[in-house]
Amino acid sequence: MKAETPPAPPVAPAPPRPAARPVERGPRNRHPLRWLVLLAAVVTAAVMLAPFLLLVLNAFKTGADYSTHGPLSWPTAFTPDAFSRYLSLVDFPRALGNSVLIAGAVAFLGAALSLVSAYAIGIGRVRCNGAILALLLLATMVPQEALVYPLFYGAERTGLLNSVWSVVIVFTVLQAAFGTYLLASVMTTLPKELLEAAVIDGASRWQILWRVVFPVLRPTLSVLVVFFFIWTWNEFYLPLILLNDPAAQTVPIALATLRGQHSIDITVLNAGSLLSLLPTLVFYLVFQRTLSRGVTAGAVK
Repeated sequence: MKAETPPAPPVAPAPPRPAARPVERGPRNRHPLRWLVLLAAVVTAAVMLAPFLLLVLNAFKTGADYSTHGPLSWPTAFTPDAFSRYLSLVDFPRALGNSVLIAGAVAFLGAALSLVSAYAIGIGRVRCNGAILALLLLATMVPQEALVYPLFYGAERTGLLNSVWSVVIVFTVLQAAFGTYLLASVMTTLPKELLEAAVIDGASRWQILWRVVFPVLRPTLSVLVVFFFIWTWNEFYLPLILLNDPAAQTVPIALATLRGQHSIDITVLNAGSLLSLLPTLVFYLVFQRTLSRGVTAGAVK
């Protein structure tokens, strides 16, 4: 007979673990630095919006109200008389059309020229591409005052003086210098495997540009289009020299004529400034999502 094995001693149960205390997420546990950052953001936003709010308030004042109470007071009555006087003094629809035509043409033509030029420098076989990029960077630093005489006489000799296309050509080249420098720097970061795979598949250089490079750089190009439009819209000095004809003037030049041809009325000047600002504000709000996507895009799919 086999000896019976003694039974195993009973194992004492493990003591129950104390229940985890729920983490309170109330306002007491929030770091005070968050409130400081929020307060700083609110103050910064208020400081940045203050000039725009003053512009709106003074645009809806009367001249007597502005002279009596000053620019910081609340209007006694909101009236659109300043806008009516501004539209009677300035051919705003024509100036608006000229500005939209110039800024839109420069934005898209400058982006297209930047893409083609950067493709030749960043991916093509252009020699001394580093020196060319340095030259383009220096070209963006040249002040416009140094370009007045050659541009004026060049437009006069070619018959483009007082034509919107003279401004379109000049600013397309100037904006494309910066765009070429930026896109060429981005193209140097493209993986060589992507381009070599396109060459193995039999793609030509133009096919590589439009089917491989262009889709990757589309977010960056959209950012350039937005910036080129806003920068060209706000240009004043060169359009003032090249566009002496009132029929070809842009919105900033039409706004500046209020100081020279007519008596200065601050309320009318504020109304004109507000009308000049609204198109760029609407353009920015429409393309805000495109701009944010283009700035944050950095991955190659």
